[in-house]
Amino acid sequence: MSTAKTAETDVFTRRESAARSYCRAFPVVFDTAQGSILTDIDGRDFIDFLSGCSSLNYGHNDPDMKAALIDHISRDGIAHGLDLHTNAKAAFLEAFERHILTPRGMGHKVMMTGPTGTNAVEAAIKLARKVTGRTNVVSFTNGFHGMTLGALALTGNESKRAGAGGVSLGDVTRMPYENALGEDVDTLQMIEMLLTNPSSGVEPPAAFVVELVQGEGGLNAASTDWLQGVARIARENGALLIIDDIQAGIGRSGSFFSFDGMGVEPDMVTLAKSLSGFGLPFACLLIKPAHDIWKPAEHNGTFRGNTHAFVTARVALEKFWADDRLRNEIALKSQVLEERLHRIAERLPGARVKGRGMMRGVDVGSGDLAGRICAKCFDDGLIIETSGAEDEVVKVLAPLTIPMDQFREGLDILESAVESLPPFAFAAE
Repeated sequence: MSTAKTAETDVFTRRESAARSYCRAFPVVFDTAQGSILTDIDGRDFIDFLSGCSSLNYGHNDPDMKAALIDHISRDGIAHGLDLHTNAKAAFLEAFERHILTPRGMGHKVMMTGPTGTNAVEAAIKLARKVTGRTNVVSFTNGFHGMTLGALALTGNESKRAGAGGVSLGDVTRMPYENALGEDVDTLQMIEMLLTNPSSGVEPPAAFVVELVQGEGGLNAASTDWLQGVARIARENGALLIIDDIQAGIGRSGSFFSFDGMGVEPDMVTLAKSLSGFGLPFACLLIKPAHDIWKPAEHNGTFRGNTHAFVTARVALEKFWADDRLRNEIALKSQVLEERLHRIAERLPGARVKGRGMMRGVDVGSGDLAGRICAKCFDDGLIIETSGAEDEVVKVLAPLTIPMDQFREGLDILESAVESLPPFAFAAE
């Protein structure tokens, strides 16, 4: 590395907080990106199987979104508008209504929250408590919902919760996710018993908050029967159903919403990550009209709505969700991904494939082994990360729009990384 490039790297160690994370696994300086390819300052290309942790479902720098954004900026379109009415917001809402809500018969209102997923979760649990007059919220083992204190209270991960610095993370009851106690244990029966037994000690909940594919929790995927059971239990106990679709939504698990086709209409849905389509910060909360009882500015924020994100999100909706082409493309790639991951899992004793749609991975049984696989992939030109309670799942989050040849090339690198590990690497786990 040249002196100039070394200096560029040194500034991160010298000035950036120790909280930095992904850059430790991928120690290069990235410069440009297009589609499914990231390029560093040395001109080396990497296939991107991380996609901004599912914030770039349509890949990097989509040309149509970029052109619309450049046009908006060039003509001095509104850059920051608080929650003022703007033509960019109107165009987004109309596209979202036309392509997403109306075809599904969803009458939900769209609440612009702060720009990240945790802001949407905070708004959801605050509103659920306001609507029901209750404080307890049910979340699930291995769930991840954000890093601000309310969302963090819902989150199960020990290391993430430790970041609260000892502050109480209360008013939450953790329930077992589907199969959390083994496939022979009916967790719905357990949840129902705890909520109906007046001596269980569990307070009546304001809401159930659930991911249908647990992105950070190890790609555990809920079945239709289990989700319908949770919805029924929530309804019978006077609680709201909140689906966290921040990572599993917007096409990642097969359709725009992870609950599409599952026969459930949630009271609220949190969206963020790929909502802008372009990697711009943008989050919102979908609310059934009967629950939209906010007073003006009762929940607000300086960046509640990102006008530039409205521009790109509108293009994404019109380009990718006006017909079934992307959905069909996701289905085809999901089949390829599942087949390849099963082939890879067969090479690893005890490994198993997890997830749904284009949100899948291989549980290799060990965070150390998964880390070595991902490190080898990076050396060979593939950006891929882990998830799970102990980082034991090698997790594929390729852009939904990745060309099939690049997709197969990335999967070849992953398979080669597994094949390159010495036999003792598996025996030692």
